[in-house]
Amino acid sequence: MNELNLREQEDDRMVNEAFQHLLDTYLSSHHRKKVDIITKAFNFARKAHAGVRRLSGEPYIMHPIAVAQIVSEEVGLGSTSICSALLHDVVEDTDYTVEDIQNIFGPKIAQIVDGLTKISGGIFGDKASAQAENFKKLLLTMNEDIRVILIKISDRLHNMRTLGSQLPNKQYKIAGETLYIYAPLAYRLGLNKIKEELEDLSFSYEHPEECNLIKQRLAEMEGNLNSIYTDFIGPIRAELDKHGIDYTLKARIKRPYSIWKKMQTKHVSFEDVYDILAVRIVFRPKNIEDEVAECLQIYGYITKNYTSHPERFRDWLNHPKANGYKALHTTLMSKVGKWIEVQIRSERMDEIAEQGFAAHWKYKEGEKTSEESESELDKWLQTIKEILDDPQPSGMDFLDTIKLNLYSNELFVLTPKGEVKKMPAGCTALDFAFTIHTFVGTHCIGAKVNHTLVPLNYVLKGGDQIEILTSKDSQVQPNWLKFVTTAKAKGKIQAILRREDREKQHEGEQILNQFLQEAEMDSSSMNIDKLCDLHQLKSREQLLSAIGAGRIVLGDADLAHLRNKKSSKNWQRYIKKLFKRKTSDGNLILTPTPQTEIDRKKPLILNEETIGHYIMADCCHPIPGDDVLGYLDKNNRITIHKRQCPEANKLKVSDGNRILAADWDTHKRLYFPATIRVDGIDHTGVLYQIVSILSQQLNANIHRLSIETRDGIFQGEINLEVHDVEDVRTICRNLKKINEIKSVTRIS
Repeated sequence: MNELNLREQEDDRMVNEAFQHLLDTYLSSHHRKKVDIITKAFNFARKAHAGVRRLSGEPYIMHPIAVAQIVSEEVGLGSTSICSALLHDVVEDTDYTVEDIQNIFGPKIAQIVDGLTKISGGIFGDKASAQAENFKKLLLTMNEDIRVILIKISDRLHNMRTLGSQLPNKQYKIAGETLYIYAPLAYRLGLNKIKEELEDLSFSYEHPEECNLIKQRLAEMEGNLNSIYTDFIGPIRAELDKHGIDYTLKARIKRPYSIWKKMQTKHVSFEDVYDILAVRIVFRPKNIEDEVAECLQIYGYITKNYTSHPERFRDWLNHPKANGYKALHTTLMSKVGKWIEVQIRSERMDEIAEQGFAAHWKYKEGEKTSEESESELDKWLQTIKEILDDPQPSGMDFLDTIKLNLYSNELFVLTPKGEVKKMPAGCTALDFAFTIHTFVGTHCIGAKVNHTLVPLNYVLKGGDQIEILTSKDSQVQPNWLKFVTTAKAKGKIQAILRREDREKQHEGEQILNQFLQEAEMDSSSMNIDKLCDLHQLKSREQLLSAIGAGRIVLGDADLAHLRNKKSSKNWQRYIKKLFKRKTSDGNLILTPTPQTEIDRKKPLILNEETIGHYIMADCCHPIPGDDVLGYLDKNNRITIHKRQCPEANKLKVSDGNRILAADWDTHKRLYFPATIRVDGIDHTGVLYQIVSILSQQLNANIHRLSIETRDGIFQGEINLEVHDVEDVRTICRNLKKINEIKSVTRIS
C-alpha cells in the first residue's frame, strides 16, 4: 500500500470520527433528532470540498465539521443551524449555487447559507475595501435570522483556534478583526464563553510574551487562590446547606486578556488587579417563578458572615443586561482582607449567561420563545436598523458607530413620569434626548436632572430622573460628537453634519469655479492640490467646505500661489520625522526614507540600519521591546505601531491586507521617547530623589518633568529618552524603591 493510500485512509478515519462526535453531541441535546438531514448535509459538503486542504494540511471538510460542532455544543443550536454550518463554504468555494442548496435542503437552510456567503468578503475576507458594505449585509441578514451571525461567530472561533498555520501579518489582521468586531458581537448576543476565548486567542497572537507571563503568574498563584477559595466558601456552604438550597459552587478565575486589559486601562500592575478570583453560586430553584426571590434569599444568607461592598452591588435580576444576562452580583470582604465578587444565578440564568439568550430561547426547537429575551433582542436589532438607515461616509465610521452599541454596561434612569429607561453606562443627557426621538435630540438645549438644570454633556447616573429641554431654534453642533456615547446619537449627529457639509461644499464649488473662471484658470486637480497645499487641507472636500462656510476667502494670495509653478506639493513634508532632535550620544537625526522592496511573508526587521526606512507612529510611540506591526500605506510608506494601539486596531479591520509583521533587533545604540507616570505621597525631598535616580544612577536624559500635588498626594509625568522597554522597566523598578512612591507606570 503506497503512502498516498495510507494518507487517504487516515483522512477518512479522522473525518468520520469528527462527524460521529458531532452526531453524538447533537443526539445528547434536547433538540428533535433529525439525523438524516445532518448526515445528508455532511455527505454533500464532503463531496463538494473533496481534494481541498486547509493551510494546516488537514482535509477542508474538517473545518465545516468543527464549525458545526461549535454551533451544536457551545452555542446550543439545532439541526437547521448544524446543516447550515456544514454547508457554509460550499457556495463560496465550489460551483454549487444557493438554488442548488434550496432544491436539496429547503428554503430555510438555503437562506442562512446565502446570508453566510454574502458576508464572506469585507472584514471577513480579503476584500478590505468592501468591508463596511459587507458588515451592513451581515447586520441586515441578522435582522432576518440571527442564526447567520451565530454561525459566523462559530466559524471565526474555529479559525482563531487554528490561526497558527497563518503568516504573522495575517495573524495580526485576523486577531485584530476578532477583537474589534467578533468578540463584541459575541458579548452582545450573550455568548460569554466564546467571547472570552476569542479575546484570549487574539491576545495570545498579538502579545504572546505578555499572555504567557500572565498565564505563568496565574499558575504560580493557583495554590494560594485555591486556599483562599476554600476558606471563603466554607461559611457560605454551611449557610446554604442549613437552608436546604440545591446549589453548585464554582470558582471563576479572571481570564488573561481581561487581566491585561485592566492593567492597561487602569495603569496598574498584575498584583494590583484585585478581582482575579470570583465565586459563582448556581442554584436549582424550588419553583421557576420564584427564582428571583431565591436569589435575594441566598444574598441574605451569605452576607450574614461577610461584609458586602456598598458600591459593588449589581442587580441584573429585575433589570437584565441588553444581552439577556440575569444574575445578582455582590462583593464581599474575605477573612484575609481581599474583596471577592460573588455571582448568584439559577441554572437557567447560568445557561443563558454561557450560551446567550438568542440561541437558548429563540431557536431551541420544541420550546417556547421567551418573550422577555425576544423583546431585548428585538430592541437591539431595531437600534441596528436605525443605524443602517444613516449611511456612513467611511467603513471605519460605520464600524465605530456599531461598536458603540456592542460593548455597553447598562444603567437605569427615570422619565419625568417615572418610567424606567435602560441606557448605556457613561451616556449623557444628549444621548438620552436622541433615545426619545431624533427631533428631541437635534433641538435639545439642556436638561433637568433630579429637577436641577444640567448641560447637554452631563453624564447620567443610575436612578437619575431626567427631563429634556428643547427649542425649535436649536441646531446640531459639531462639538456634540466629542461627548455623545451611544451609537444612535452619534449616527444621527454625523448624518446631519454631513448633510450640512454637502450643502457648504456645493456653495464652495460654485464660488471656486467663478473665482477660477474670472482668473482664466480651470478647476483641475493640480490647481485644487495647490490650494489645499496653501491652506494646509488634506482633501478637495475640505477645501470646498471651508470656502462655502466662509472660513477661506479666495484672493490675490491664492492667485499668486496658483501661478507659481514651483509650488507643487512636496510629499516629504508629510513624512513625520522619527526624531525631532539629536540623540544624547550625538547620533544624527533620523528621517524615514522610502522602502523599495517588501516581502510580506517575512517580518520587517527594525534595527539601526533599517529603522530609517520607517515612520514611528505618533499615536502610540513604539520603542524596542514593544509588540509592534507595520502598516504599508498607498504611497509605499511604512508606519510602525504598537499592536494594541487603537489606530492599529482600526487598520487591522479596515485595511488588514496592508498589515506587516515586524520585529526589533536593536542593540541600545538609539534613543526613543517614553513617558512615565508616577503616583505617591507628597513629601519633602521626593522630587530630588526622583531626579537623582534618573540622572545620577541611571544616566537618563529627561526632556520634561511635571508634578501636581493635591491633598497630600502627587502625580507626575516624566518624558525621557530610553533605548528600549527594558530601560523603562529598570527605571520603574528603581523609582518604586522610593518609599513615598506607590505606583510607576509607562503611559506612552
